[in-house]
Amino acid sequence: MFFVTYLRRELRRRMRQAVFIALGLAVGIGLVVVVTAASSGVKKAQADVLSSLYAVGTDVTVTGATPKPPKSGAAPKNAQTFQVGPGGAQFCSNGKCHNAAGQTIDNLGSPTSPISQSKVAAVARLHGVTAAAGGLTLNDTQIKLPKNFGQPGGSLPQPKSFSVDGVDIGHSSLGPLSSATVKSGHSFTAADATSNVAVVDSGYATANSLKVGSAVTIDKVKFTVIGIVGQPQSGSPPDIYIPLVRAQAIGTGPDGKLRNKVNTIYVTAASAADIPAVQKEISKLLPGATVTTASSLASQVTGSLSSTAKLANELGKWLSVLVLIAAFAVAGLLTMAAVSRRAREFGTLKALGWRSRRIVAQVLGESVAMSVIGGLVGVGLGLAGAALITRIAPKLSANVPTAGGGPRLATNGPGGSQSFSPNATHTVLVPMHASVTAEVLALAVVLAVAGGLLAGALGSWRIGRLRPAAALARVE
Repeated sequence: MFFVTYLRRELRRRMRQAVFIALGLAVGIGLVVVVTAASSGVKKAQADVLSSLYAVGTDVTVTGATPKPPKSGAAPKNAQTFQVGPGGAQFCSNGKCHNAAGQTIDNLGSPTSPISQSKVAAVARLHGVTAAAGGLTLNDTQIKLPKNFGQPGGSLPQPKSFSVDGVDIGHSSLGPLSSATVKSGHSFTAADATSNVAVVDSGYATANSLKVGSAVTIDKVKFTVIGIVGQPQSGSPPDIYIPLVRAQAIGTGPDGKLRNKVNTIYVTAASAADIPAVQKEISKLLPGATVTTASSLASQVTGSLSSTAKLANELGKWLSVLVLIAAFAVAGLLTMAAVSRRAREFGTLKALGWRSRRIVAQVLGESVAMSVIGGLVGVGLGLAGAALITRIAPKLSANVPTAGGGPRLATNGPGGSQSFSPNATHTVLVPMHASVTAEVLALAVVLAVAGGLLAGALGSWRIGRLRPAAALARVE
């Protein structure tokens, strides 16, 4: 009881010094909380981008090789083009042409070379692989030509293009649909494997006024919408999901039909340590395919998000360390100075029979009390700083590759010829939320107590060297 009474009296008697030490520690602790919260916010933003790019539960993604560009002057195999000549508008496919005026051109194509579906089972048998599922990432381009197309005054309308994902219903835990949240209706069931049914992304559904029960046309085949799902938009999720078997039946690739073929394989490894070995084994099994992991995909994300992450991880960390060192040094020096000014007091206590360890405990108690107060104030400053960052920080931009790592279909020019961009990326804006976790608050308290113990230890070192007679002889 006397210990607490004496401690409280000394802190009140030396209020200015106690406030100064506590504020010094508070600034240091507050900056650590702010920097750590900002860094956590950036990491969470990165995780949000990557989780939307990478399907939940997927460790490795395999995509088919990008088709080689056709030779100069030659149309690629299965290419669909429009020609306007004396005979009017002609639609040509594989060298065969027919009148295109008044018709709707609809093509569901694969931007990458297909992979035999038997390779999915081969990948699943590799050491370190727990599951593998195939999928088809497709693009549907539709153009409705007017009846006067090819005549004076007739113009080519803008094509309508949307992405389609063929889903292996038997492996619903892998692939882009695994991270979706059902907004209305329901997702696929085993009975839907061969049915003309579709699940639609909520953003695409809103833009096209679709709801459960609506019909969507994919490559001239009508599909009934059975569910609307929400997906993180930063990953550019597919617009429409259909059963894999139906996608294989109506889709076409650079080399023809896609029956019993996929262009994407989603793989789950037994553990994180197995991922590099699994990646190498898949590369050997499928030498022409592109094999990516979450870590390799992260290296492709650029923009202010990436720059801010580097700044927070490198500059912020060292800035926090320097400020903490300065705060601890100030607290230690002030404590040592206070001990020197209290030499007569401590000398008197020793003369009255106080042992050195009791005086040391008293000084340590005062230092820890000031550090705890400073830590609490620092936590408050840190929370305020984190809230301010969340409020005023601009959105971070991230240039990310397309979902699945594959290229995208592009329609070039008024002729309507189709081509693929092998390194397609898009820019998304990611909000910055500085998140303060319980671990950060615990770290702040530990640092505050550590600062108090360090300052008290330095002051105690001075106390241990005081002799009662010498201390009483000093004049303050």
